[in-house]
Amino acid sequence: MTSPHWPLSGLSLRTPRLELRWPSLADLDALGSLAAEGVHDPAVQPFEVPWTDAPAEERARGTLQFHWSQWGSWSPSDWSLSLVADLDGTIVGSQGMGAKEFAIVGEVHTGSWLGQRYHGQGIGTEMRAAALHLAFAGLGATDAVSGAFADNASSLRVSEKLGYQADGIERLAARGQVTITHRLRPRRSFMIMARNG
Repeated sequence: MTSPHWPLSGLSLRTPRLELRWPSLADLDALGSLAAEGVHDPAVQPFEVPWTDAPAEERARGTLQFHWSQWGSWSPSDWSLSLVADLDGTIVGSQGMGAKEFAIVGEVHTGSWLGQRYHGQGIGTEMRAAALHLAFAGLGATDAVSGAFADNASSLRVSEKLGYQADGIERLAARGQVTITHRLRPRRSFMIMARNG
């Protein structure tokens, strides 16, 4: 369902296997159920905001509330776009992209998650490649940044596949302990390729 007052509601990106789109309420219900099933091994925490440590029902409800809060706070100077990833009619995860003062800075940041049962199938790589194509070819971004904890091998592997390079580290707290986050940026060659379609 689209709205003339909210053009983002018609946004859709297609890859060989996926459709990434602005979520409907039904999509958000499916995404919430997926979050409740599990997003990663509970022994680790790959997210700076530990939303997956909540009980299953809270994870489901929090997923919807997170999307609604993003919609309500959207502005040209501070925006966050979270799309659902649809694989053959099934919601398998979420791909996000956001920016602050994009018209001036030209930089976006990305983040994503998949239901745990969809890990290891190359879906995360396809999702992030689509987001980067939108950023560079669609929006004219000059740069992109991503980050992953040092023990988040799957996210680091996606970045490696897409030709990211190191951009330093940050020390953050996760579950009451210090953890190292690797900041990463795509190589210029990827940006040029994405701009040229």
